[in-house]
Amino acid sequence: MVNQKQAYLYALSAVLLWSTVASAFKLALRYLDNVELLVFSEAFSVVILAVVLISSRGFGQVFQCTLKEYLRSFLLGILNPFLYYLILFRAYELLPAQEAQPLNYTWAITIALLSVPLLGQRIGATDFAGLLLSYCGVLIISTRGELLSFQIPEPTGVALALCSTLVWALYWIYSTKDSRSPVLCLFMSFAFSLPPTVLYYLFFHPARMPEFRGILGAAYVGTFEMSITYVMWLLALRRSENTAKVAGLIFASPFISLMLIHFFVGEPIRGSTIAGLVFVVAGLLVQKYGFRLRF
Repeated sequence: MVNQKQAYLYALSAVLLWSTVASAFKLALRYLDNVELLVFSEAFSVVILAVVLISSRGFGQVFQCTLKEYLRSFLLGILNPFLYYLILFRAYELLPAQEAQPLNYTWAITIALLSVPLLGQRIGATDFAGLLLSYCGVLIISTRGELLSFQIPEPTGVALALCSTLVWALYWIYSTKDSRSPVLCLFMSFAFSLPPTVLYYLFFHPARMPEFRGILGAAYVGTFEMSITYVMWLLALRRSENTAKVAGLIFASPFISLMLIHFFVGEPIRGSTIAGLVFVVAGLLVQKYGFRLRF
């Protein structure tokens, strides 16, 4: 049912909540490591998504899938959440949040690149222009503005942040081939991924009692990064008269996120981060809207 006011409300709520997650990652990682944050936040997200499906009377579809669909959910679950967040949380451990967040935001460019070999799509002139702009931003952020020296202070963290975009892009591309509802697909991939994640945690992670503040952080991440906010965004797209009316709001998220990182995490925001993020977002805008935009 179209309701533009509701669409804007859901979209703005989603954008604001997604803007908080970089700070939430960094704060939670003060008390948990990347593996612990993954397993606990994933567990919370599975519960939340199950509640969403039950409330919408869609939980019965979980038991009506074919063997091929169950296998697809398992494989997608290995990509996201297991590999994606394992890599992303490690990048946040190594990098300041103000660097990890905009680097991870280049996933849309990675999707465009991978769509060429995997989906047979072509990259046009505007796509190349967007790619160059965004990766100029990546270079500015990675070198912290020291472009002439070309020294990257934390190359492993940068590599992991960019690698996370590759994993997310693969997940997104292969999930588009699934005809089931998006919320069902998300729940299934998270539910199938949880047992391997727990096994990884038990066999490859030293046992310890996690701090309560870390568990609260994982609950926040599992609720607002991995589940509820995604549902809000889907509702916004469905309620909107035109998806373009709400889709553009997502570009405000990284800038709001920088302000929250400064005030809640306590990171002084570098001028190079802001400059790099402007290039990243400009590239994404060019890729999405082409040269119809006038700068």
